[in-house]
Amino acid sequence: MKTKMDLQIILILIVVGLLAGLFSGMFGVGGGVIMVPLMVFALGYTQHQAQGTSLAVLAVPVTFLAAYTYHKTGEQPLNYKYAIVIAACFVLGGYFGTKIAISINETLLKKIFSILLIVVAVRMFFSK
Repeated sequence: MKTKMDLQIILILIVVGLLAGLFSGMFGVGGGVIMVPLMVFALGYTQHQAQGTSLAVLAVPVTFLAAYTYHKTGEQPLNYKYAIVIAACFVLGGYFGTKIAISINETLLKKIFSILLIVVAVRMFFSK
C-alpha cells in the first residue's frame, strides 16, 4: 500500500474521487464498484483496506448534493421515508458486513466481490 502523499498519489486520489462521484451521480454507484477496484489496482491497497477506505469516504455525506439534484428535478421526487429506513438498515448491515468481511481471507473476499460485480452486471445487462 502506498502511503507517501506525493504528487502521483494525490493525482490518483483525485481521479478516484472524481470517478466515484461522477458514477455515483450518474448511476448511483461509487464506493464498491468504482473506488474499491481503483484503490486495489492503482494504490496497491488490500481488499480489506480498500473496502474500509471506501466506507470511510461514504461516512461523510458525500452524496447529499447528488441526491438533492435528483430531488430538485421534481419529475419523480425522492421518497425520503424509504431512504431513512434503508439508511438505518444500511448502518446495521454495514456493521455486521464489516465483521464478516474482516474474518474472511483477502483472496476469498476478492473472489466473492468479483462474483458479486459479475452477477449484478449480467443481471442488469439482460434486464428489460
